[in-house]
Amino acid sequence: MTTRRAARLVAPEIVAVVLFLLFLFPFFIVVVNSAKTPFEITQNPLTLPTDWGKILQNMVTIWTSVNVQYSSSFLSSVIITVASLLLLNVLSSQAAWVLVRTKTRLSMGIFIIFVAAMVIPFQIVMFPLLTWFREITALTGVRLLRSFTGIILAYIGFGMSQSIFLFHGFIKSIPLELEEAALIDGCRPVQTFYQIIFPILRPIHATVLVLNGIWIWNDYLLPLLILGKGNKVMTIPLAVSNFAGAYVKQWDLILTAILMAMIPIIIFFLVAQKYIIKGMVAGSIK
Repeated sequence: MTTRRAARLVAPEIVAVVLFLLFLFPFFIVVVNSAKTPFEITQNPLTLPTDWGKILQNMVTIWTSVNVQYSSSFLSSVIITVASLLLLNVLSSQAAWVLVRTKTRLSMGIFIIFVAAMVIPFQIVMFPLLTWFREITALTGVRLLRSFTGIILAYIGFGMSQSIFLFHGFIKSIPLELEEAALIDGCRPVQTFYQIIFPILRPIHATVLVLNGIWIWNDYLLPLLILGKGNKVMTIPLAVSNFAGAYVKQWDLILTAILMAMIPIIIFFLVAQKYIIKGMVAGSIK
């Protein structure tokens, strides 16, 4: 009986290790082949490289390449990601707070619409989105295509549903007495939200930042549709795709470019990971 119990305890750990190695394998391939020559990659893709310093040389080559424009693309990705995340967190947290505290059928209906929007495939709305952006540009004169404004607004629109859903569940667990005490002390609704509620939302803020940050940083299709290729405003995924076209056979440089795109979001995830699970489960218990 003891042996069977030990086997049941060890089996999940073995499965976890196997899954960890399985998911780590693509990252291993990218790292080790970034430090090899194209010939070594094609001949021995699984062996360790002899010169790890080649990764730094490849990074310098990519960063200074005129054809790829990696440095400007990196800056554009940072601007788009940071602006989209800040606006998403502020707007969705405000909207979720109002929907939670407003006990009406209208607020419940609006929340259900936001939840239902989460299941709509992006492919259904991507071409109408381009048409709407062109029509808005023609009516208002505000350039939405091939600009920071358009791509940031698109990310806010597509990320709002999930963000409101997460904030909504978390805010329901916050005691209403805190807001009532603030109201008695003379706080206005805006002061109550930003001085009382907003600091309490730190765990779910981190969760929303990580989930949306990974998506926005790595997204390829939406920037391709709105920004296009060969534009001054270009994200890292678009730059990597251009780089693959410029250097078809130089897989060491292509893999290094992929590694450079992965490093910032991995660091961001490691810094904020302790808040992710806390933010996801905190709203499940009221």
